[in-house]
Amino acid sequence: MNVMTRPEDLAACAPAGTFVETVTAVTHYTDHLFHFRMTRPAEFRFRSGEFVMIGLMIDGKAAFRAYSIASPSWAEDLEFFSIKVPDGPLTSHLQKIQPGDAVLMRKKSTGTLVNDALVKGKRLYMFSSGTGIAPFASVIRDPETYEKFDELILTHSCREVAELKYGQDLVASVQEDEMLNELFDTTRLRLYNSVTRENYPFRGRITDLIETGKLFEDLGVSPLDPTIDRAMICGSAAMLKDTKVLLESAGLTEGANNRPAEFVIERAFAS
Repeated sequence: MNVMTRPEDLAACAPAGTFVETVTAVTHYTDHLFHFRMTRPAEFRFRSGEFVMIGLMIDGKAAFRAYSIASPSWAEDLEFFSIKVPDGPLTSHLQKIQPGDAVLMRKKSTGTLVNDALVKGKRLYMFSSGTGIAPFASVIRDPETYEKFDELILTHSCREVAELKYGQDLVASVQEDEMLNELFDTTRLRLYNSVTRENYPFRGRITDLIETGKLFEDLGVSPLDPTIDRAMICGSAAMLKDTKVLLESAGLTEGANNRPAEFVIERAFAS
């Protein structure tokens, strides 16, 4: 199978409406999770929390997949956090990229996990599972998020402990970043991890922890309240569905870019 990753090859055959960008760093966290950085086109604009289509030329055809942009809107480069799918049309090849390789990127970003889609509140929950944490890596580094909410709670649920490392490293880097601390108080950001298949201080699906009230007990906060709590959700289809039901039962209303409300869901990645 012919997969093009050389910059000169992609530049020569890139489809209309795409950028050709260069990979600058790759980190493999587990056998099925990896993170990569790449250059950012000077003219590319996006809102923190949005996603974009990333691709490669495979056997002469462009293959694309939606990826949340894990870097904030002010960053000079672009970051992505991906699962490795052995037989995936794109990810089986994308997971092999190295610094210096090139990838394709569509010129337009979109998405619902943005501050504009929520009404102002006291506390923002970001409920994520697996690589669903990626858009929140962007949101928690955006000054607007700290202007709009007093407290940020990022929850990340995975099957195994090793899968939590990306989120743990991310939050630690935010809280230790001198530049970010000059812009906003990063101590207002809290991370809550849970694991479903291994021993860990906090075990279970995030939906179970919400339903039983254990999440709020562990955090030392009151249960969901539509007058002060807001939420963003990104994860598997089942996780999205179940979390939505719990939020609506607590009185929160789903919002959108053209109709801000108390919570939003990103459905682009659910299957």
